[in-house]
Amino acid sequence: MALPQKHFKKGSAKPDIPEDGKLRFFSMAFCPFSHRIRLLLAAKKIPHYNIYIDLIERPEWFKDYSPLGKVPALQLAGIKDQPTLVESLIIAEYLDEQYPEPRLFPTDPLQKALDKILIERFIPVVSAVYPVLTCNSKAPPDALQNFENALDVFEVELAKRGTPFFAGQNIGIVDYMLWPWFERFPSMKLNTEQKYELDANRFANLLKWRELVAQNYAVQTTALDVQLHAEFQKSKTFGNPQYDIAFKAKI
Repeated sequence: MALPQKHFKKGSAKPDIPEDGKLRFFSMAFCPFSHRIRLLLAAKKIPHYNIYIDLIERPEWFKDYSPLGKVPALQLAGIKDQPTLVESLIIAEYLDEQYPEPRLFPTDPLQKALDKILIERFIPVVSAVYPVLTCNSKAPPDALQNFENALDVFEVELAKRGTPFFAGQNIGIVDYMLWPWFERFPSMKLNTEQKYELDANRFANLLKWRELVAQNYAVQTTALDVQLHAEFQKSKTFGNPQYDIAFKAKI
């Protein structure tokens, strides 16, 4: 059964979701944290239902699934009491344990801990670039400089690891957890006055990595065109985010 391809909003009737034990994935189509989980669901080919939520006008019934109104939220419909998980890294770790093919987190406990720390270190990158990425007219003048300084950590780390992916020879959890923002960064070339792009010399390793990751099956099947990302961010500046333009392309 296919659920409607639309973002449910305040006043929307609760969707009729079959009680067949499939996971229920609540997300917003342009949310990078939701994108993280969409990548894992695709990589592991996990059957699930997609329910899209308008984050400005959340439907009243959404609190029954995510009390804090957060996405991504994953309801485990096949488990007693049908609990719902939130926070992208928590959901990702659960999925990797429950659906171990392909295994994405390192099996070595220390490396797993170090990779989770590295993922958390991406927060300053996101915080710095967010005002620019979202077309905020009040973005600090040094936002892009702070963004690049924070991103240097990942350029250096990738060079230190000396492998095509952060996970090694094959794609892994760090790669998938970082990717959603790298899909969105090119929209700054369309939406900023300076037509911003990552410096090819300063971020040579990351740009080579970006080309490799872009060829991955899960990445390709969940991708949205850069023009759609740019269009969505522009719509937010007018106070009327056009969530459903995502469905111009298949998610």
